[in-house]
Amino acid sequence: MPIDMSTSSTASASTAVSAPTAPTTAQLRRTHADAPDTASRFARLVALAAGPERDALRDEIVTAWLPMAHRIAGRFRDRGEAVEDLRQVAALGLVKAVDRFDPERGAFESYAVPTVTGEIKRHFRDRMWALRVPRRVQELRNKVRVARRELAQNPGAAEPSVADVAAHTGLTEDEVTAGLEALESFSTLSLDAELPTGDDGYSLADTLGGPDSSFDVVVDRESAKEGLRRLPERERTILYLRFFEDMTQSKIADRLGISQMHVSRLINRSCARVRQEALG
Repeated sequence: MPIDMSTSSTASASTAVSAPTAPTTAQLRRTHADAPDTASRFARLVALAAGPERDALRDEIVTAWLPMAHRIAGRFRDRGEAVEDLRQVAALGLVKAVDRFDPERGAFESYAVPTVTGEIKRHFRDRMWALRVPRRVQELRNKVRVARRELAQNPGAAEPSVADVAAHTGLTEDEVTAGLEALESFSTLSLDAELPTGDDGYSLADTLGGPDSSFDVVVDRESAKEGLRRLPERERTILYLRFFEDMTQSKIADRLGISQMHVSRLINRSCARVRQEALG
């Protein structure tokens, strides 16, 4: 049976066109098509000793991957930090990734992306909080924030309660409450900030209390308590009538059947004794 050579040739040509090309070693070491090919430079970097040549090669690699670091920084825009500052943090993470990367362990991009991302997240965790919040509470905050957003996505859904968030996340209600409080701790208000529900000119500072002179009285009373207990009963009675019942010395003398002069001497002696014990 004769063979149709034209058909065979066409099929061969089609097979040649459609057959996939085997990836090169450089392609295998890159995650994205637009990632720079720095495999050979990393191999040279590892072999070089510390010195100007190694520093220059390291700078070349960092410069080649800098656009990737800037793209990662862009994912964190609109979170209260300037993009330029985020790019600086991402660049620092990139330098750390270049310094720590082992070319034998795979593609640099697979190592650099989580390293740069982690550096930016640490920046937000350690530098952006107005109040120093423990990492565990920060993690609770993130879980609560995500859960509230997910629960609010349902059409017509009301504001999720603490119990709703706890059921959705598996956290306890106390943990959810701590996370909600941490949501308000990321930034602070100026004491001069005007309250939205107050009258014009009513600021946050107006809600703060002032010094209470009664605290000094509490301290003095506690200091004198032991000395008063050691006084004879008649002298305690005289001091109580004079300083708590606000009676005059003459009335105290009439009630106890002694002279007003004797009452005066007892008050002076008792006060001196209590004062000496409190100060000693």
